Amino acid sequence: MTERLLPPGNRAPVRAIAGLDALDPPAKKLGKAIRGLIPQGPVKDALSGSWLGHTLHPLLTDVTIGTFMSAVMLDWLGGERSRPAAERLIGLGLLSAVPTVSSGYSDWADTEVASDSARRIGIVHAAANATAASLFAASWSARRRGGGGRLLALAGGGTMAAAAYLGGHLTLAEGVGVDHTAFEDAVEEWTSVLDDGELGDGQMRCVEADGTTVMIARAQGSLYALSNHCSHRGGPLHEGELGDLTVTCPWHHSVFDLRDGALVHGPAAYPQPAWDVRAREGRIEVRRR
Repeated sequence: MTERLLPPGNRAPVRAIAGLDALDPPAKKLGKAIRGLIPQGPVKDALSGSWLGHTLHPLLTDVTIGTFMSAVMLDWLGGERSRPAAERLIGLGLLSAVPTVSSGYSDWADTEVASDSARRIGIVHAAANATAASLFAASWSARRRGGGGRLLALAGGGTMAAAAYLGGHLTLAEGVGVDHTAFEDAVEEWTSVLDDGELGDGQMRCVEADGTTVMIARAQGSLYALSNHCSHRGGPLHEGELGDLTVTCPWHHSVFDLRDGALVHGPAAYPQPAWDVRAREGRIEVRRR
């Protein structure tokens, strides 16, 4: 009998957390509160990374984790002369935690509505990070009073490592913050998808082109086509709102230009793939631009 091996990176911890439905009530309340505190608009776009071209949170976590872990390394490897530098690094880490936490909460609040596992893992990830930040804050305070604080920082670093493990799962396994159109097949040949008469002016339809779903719209007498799954969280664009040469995602209200898929405003951080579209012999045809 062949022995079964665990896959690389045993997922038992995240599977256990994902199954804890007792986390749902507090997570749903927190998600609702965050969406109320960070409504659609410039602040939401800034925290989502709409201006940056990809999500902001991973970039900020490098700053926070880097300063905290550098302080821990100096504590245990740098000797007495490095203690002032470690204290300053912890102070910088605490300052950087404010935008880092804000951007992370903003991303998670857009996710927790549609995904039970992301909701549950996300709230534990946040709680672990809050614990780590509290330990580092206590370490910084102890240092300011002339104490050591090294053990508090070490405990904070260990807790932060556990939180980072969950954060990696949220991104790489749950798809939080990734471009949900990145791995769509590129349909290079013109593909017939719909009778021309089935799409009136001001209407949108979802069609399939060789396994990839495409949103086709007729607006102001012209045809437009974009990938149907929103790059933000995979929302169905054809169920959204058709505007003045724009389409608004029904899930989180990201707005894209129909002509080229450019991002008008977030919370999406990525443009929407555009498709060439034409009417030929009574049929609508598309191909990936």
